[in-house]
Amino acid sequence: MTDIEYMQMAIELAKKGCGWVNPNPMVGAVIVNDGKIIGQGYHKKYGEFHAERNAIENCQTSTIGATLYVTLEPCCHYGKTPPCTEAIIESGICRVVIGSSDPNPLVAGKGAEILRSHGIEVTESVLKDECDSLNKSFFHYIQTGTPYVVMKYAMTLDGKIATHTGKSKWITGKAARRRVHEDRHRYSAIMVGVGTIIVDDPLLTCRMENGRNPLRIVCDTNLRTPLQARIIATADIYSTLIATAVADPKRHEPYLKAGCDIVVLPEKKGHIDLNCLMQVMGKKKIDSILLEGGGSLNWSALQSEIVNKVQVYIAPKLFGGNGKTPVAGLGVDLPDGAFHLTRPIITMIGEDILLESEVIRCSQEL
Repeated sequence: MTDIEYMQMAIELAKKGCGWVNPNPMVGAVIVNDGKIIGQGYHKKYGEFHAERNAIENCQTSTIGATLYVTLEPCCHYGKTPPCTEAIIESGICRVVIGSSDPNPLVAGKGAEILRSHGIEVTESVLKDECDSLNKSFFHYIQTGTPYVVMKYAMTLDGKIATHTGKSKWITGKAARRRVHEDRHRYSAIMVGVGTIIVDDPLLTCRMENGRNPLRIVCDTNLRTPLQARIIATADIYSTLIATAVADPKRHEPYLKAGCDIVVLPEKKGHIDLNCLMQVMGKKKIDSILLEGGGSLNWSALQSEIVNKVQVYIAPKLFGGNGKTPVAGLGVDLPDGAFHLTRPIITMIGEDILLESEVIRCSQEL
């Protein structure tokens, strides 16, 4: 087998940590000696051993003279676990093949440099694009200190997210909805506006088997989330945070009693300041957010430049009339003022189409 084939195996191992390692990266590792795989491992859960140490511990035979394939540059600092570079050096591994470089300032090339300084051969950037794609959330979070935000919505072919009566269940089919729950497991938090709570009364939980429930964030400038809403009724079971501009402690009391956390933020153009919210979430180690808001929150998020990726599920249906649009607000003045996206990745999910694009910042266009 080739370096590429072994790295592909490491990538598949890394994916097993999806949803459990945040805000750490997903990492997989394979150890080969004399053409045979002698150990495999992946980062299973935040706070537990990293992929390299797990792979070394799983080896049934000697690692002396072996090659380690790992999707991300090994760490070289003490965090919740000891440096992986130490374990690699002590193991007698003589070659390390790396997929992604680690942008964490505590690593950022130092891991590979330490290995080389101990006489270990290091090969970098094998299947780099594939390895990088595993950890877009982590890379963004570690470089900015704010969450990677994915704006998700489902619409009909005529661009409606609800009928003129406000009804939206269901636009897409079961397969697409199942994929959404996989993403609720993948990302650290899910965020909606209070309007969505009032109209749809959603639970915002992950209904995937053995899935992890995200932190539920409600953007509620004037603190009008109904106390009888399901998200409040279940706040003692599922982590729930309300972001508001209302500072009155008496207004907070019933929500706190129900089990919610409350973050008070300044207003910006009549709504909570989403940029401030992202800073607060980053400090709480929320590395990624699935934005499932309505048109108003989506517009505010785009204007605030907090959106990194757009996911659009398109159903082969037509609602017509005055159905709701996925991005409301005033809109741009001229076509040149549009928010530009990368060429979409297109995936068929059941009878529906999923389009995924990254948001292009002005600085990226220069």
